[in-house]
Amino acid sequence: MTSATSATGTPLDPSHLGTITVIAWAGENVNDGQDMPFLLAYSLGDGAAGPEAGEVAVAALLERSALPVGGGLVDGSASSVPVSVLVTGNSATLTVQHLNANCVVPPEWTDAAHARGQVYFMFTTKPWPQAAPGVPVEEEALKGFIGDEDVIMASAHCLVPVSTLR
Repeated sequence: MTSATSATGTPLDPSHLGTITVIAWAGENVNDGQDMPFLLAYSLGDGAAGPEAGEVAVAALLERSALPVGGGLVDGSASSVPVSVLVTGNSATLTVQHLNANCVVPPEWTDAAHARGQVYFMFTTKPWPQAAPGVPVEEEALKGFIGDEDVIMASAHCLVPVSTLR
């Protein structure tokens, strides 16, 4: 693969991203008490140049996607960020730039996604090698990771409109 450069000059070598994984869950939104569907994307840190280079590559991908790391919540319906979520049955397909990831989602997630018409998407630059595909993630481990201040600040946050097949 070849590397590309973002608008601000940060190089992006796709081989440095490593395995990108997505986890879905639904939880209560503190603002209205209703379930919110969440998607978390992260790298396992297993890219060609190691975890540190993976963090840089994910940051470059997010920069190219106009998703600020450590910034506020981006409203994907009111901006032109190249992020989309397609919900079909019990799965969601997340697209960021030219990166696609599929994720099996629980019924309560699907219900919340259809009810709200949007998903709270968080993509962190911090690798999480303990949460590999096919390995169940305990609720406490998920809460510990997504609740870590360093992880929150090293993430882009975006509300993404839900798409479905007609």
